[in-house]
This record gives sequence, structure tokens and C-alpha cells, in this order.
Amino acid sequence: MFTHITVGANDVEASRRFYDAVLGALGHEPAQGPDPKGRYWWRTRMGAFAVGKPIDGEPACHANGGTIGFAAKTADMVQAFHDAGVAAGGTAIEDPPGERNGPFGKLVLAYLRDPSGNKVCALHRPG
Repeated sequence: MFTHITVGANDVEASRRFYDAVLGALGHEPAQGPDPKGRYWWRTRMGAFAVGKPIDGEPACHANGGTIGFAAKTADMVQAFHDAGVAAGGTAIEDPPGERNGPFGKLVLAYLRDPSGNKVCALHRPG
């Protein structure tokens, strides 16, 4: 459904370190870049994620009500995502990492705010 997602950052290097840590905990390689517009990219065969200063020159701000979810292969990766994110300047939010039961079945989730305030989570669907 998606080809890429890009989030804005006022401190691109702090955000790059944060996403290298949390995405590394999920098994992804460090960012590529910066590209000519100063963005860093994490690519997979399914799509890409990027962080950079807004192209319009305005300050970056987070989407109130927006969340970007990253797939985790295991429940342990969800916890590793959370721990790496907090260690790399992110902020733990919502409930502690762990299992939730809801309308979509059993999920293992962890939620963080990145250094620019964007809300991200790691999600594992137990088999």
C-alpha cells in the first residue's frame, strides 16, 4: 500500500541516531544518506522510511493523532526497539511494552516519541 513514509526533524542527526537504533533493533541496516536534500533513508524490499528537515523550510512538527508502526518479527524485538529508542533519545509513551488484546487479536506493542515528537511503535503479531 505504501511506497515510503517521511517524517520531519529539526535535529536530523539526533533523529538519524534514534532511527538507526530502533530500526537496528528490528534487524534493519543503518540509514543511507544523506541525500541531496539532507534526508536519511532506511530501505526494505517493501518500502522506505526517511527523516529530514522539511523541504518548505518551516520547522518540523509531529502529527497529532498520527502513528507510524514498524513490524517486529518477535516479541523480543518489540522490547529491544523500545529499549534502544529510549537509550537513543526517544521518550516512552502510553502503556509499557507488552501484549495487548483487542479487536485485531493479540498484539505485542511498544510506543515511543522520537526526538522530534513523532509517534512510532513496534508491533509483533504472535502466531
